Amino acid sequence: MLMRTDPFRELDRMAQHLMGPGTWSKPSVMPMDAYREGDQYVVAFDIPGVPADAIDIDVERNMLTVKAERRPVAKGDDTKVDLSERPLGVFSRQIVLADTLDTERIQADYEAGVLTLRIPITERAKPRKISIGVGSGRQEISG
Repeated sequence: MLMRTDPFRELDRMAQHLMGPGTWSKPSVMPMDAYREGDQYVVAFDIPGVPADAIDIDVERNMLTVKAERRPVAKGDDTKVDLSERPLGVFSRQIVLADTLDTERIQADYEAGVLTLRIPITERAKPRKISIGVGSGRQEISG
């Protein structure tokens, strides 16, 4: 069996333990990726171990807020926990969205612990060609 030691893992775990779990008033941050894919802006959040009904997504004006709560696994009276490294509590992330994104048509999918939001880019933000009128005959040249 291969055993690998990460000297910083223990420091991260101790720091998280000292800060305590995230609460609704002071949530922990969740990691994310954000990128443009065609005519959509995609934001993916890592929140493994969180049931879909414990995820809350809100958009107010151009502020997107994602909150999720990882609760402890129900343990019986005869359960003895030997190790508990997975952080519990509330996780949150707020993102200011550009005016060029259509917040009315956001799609959310949750699979394998990853919440993926797909936000369409508005028509007015897409590149377009402007035609140029020439002379009095108004011949048009596409530019």
